[in-house]
Amino acid sequence: MCRWLAYSGSPVLLEELLYAPENSLVMQSKHARLGATAVNGDGFGIGWYGSTSTPGLFLSTEPAWNDRNLRELSAQITVDRVFAHVRASTGGAVQRSNCHPFRHQNWLWMHNGLIPKFPLVRRELMLAIDPVLFPLVEGSTDSEIMFYLAISFGLEQDPPAGVARMVEFVEDVGRRAGIEYPVQMTVAVTDGSTTWAFRYSSRGKSRTLYHSTDVSTLRRQYPDNPALHNLADDSRLIVSEPLADLVGAWQEVPESTCVVVRTGVEEELLPFKP
Repeated sequence: MCRWLAYSGSPVLLEELLYAPENSLVMQSKHARLGATAVNGDGFGIGWYGSTSTPGLFLSTEPAWNDRNLRELSAQITVDRVFAHVRASTGGAVQRSNCHPFRHQNWLWMHNGLIPKFPLVRRELMLAIDPVLFPLVEGSTDSEIMFYLAISFGLEQDPPAGVARMVEFVEDVGRRAGIEYPVQMTVAVTDGSTTWAFRYSSRGKSRTLYHSTDVSTLRRQYPDNPALHNLADDSRLIVSEPLADLVGAWQEVPESTCVVVRTGVEEELLPFKP
């Protein structure tokens, strides 16, 4: 599958998120501990917000561990909200347009998981995308189609409801095509000010997802840990797997849950049901 992280908080150098942790996302691109596959080398992507509402993207088909440009940029770019993703293809071509995160106006979306037997349902799913949005689909992944379906079903007005309607539709189409468990996903989506993350699967056995513990609490628990001094109190992370083996630093997101992260506010965990 894939591995991803979503950060929001005070500005931090990108390398502090992608390279510095002992189990950094770049490390997970070649040695993931909790993923369905250990190697996630079919490309990577970074999406972040700067001086405009439209996020920037840096996408590549190179393995993250072998991309010098990523290393150089990460040492220079400061972010206060960023999505980062390393890809392990489940069948889609290794091409730039299939790398996450996907962008639509001010929105970013990334996904770990799959729609099993996707070719059986691809046509019907694509035809359900709003005709205005249909020409914007650039790649061939189930992940991008899920994004544009969610937008078609109201993501921009109510993200949890839009994602729920998308999942409900995919499950209906999949089951009619004989797919027993049509959806496997951990998804993150942001409008640039709030991040929503979802852990859900039709089978009830979803890919791993964690959210970080309050940084000030961790500093009190680990006063001699230098890594914690590079993160502000308002730092919030949602990750496919923990970035470090600090007891109490990471909380597993329960099955069928939506995590809502607003800058400077405690994470909110909501039940998610299509």
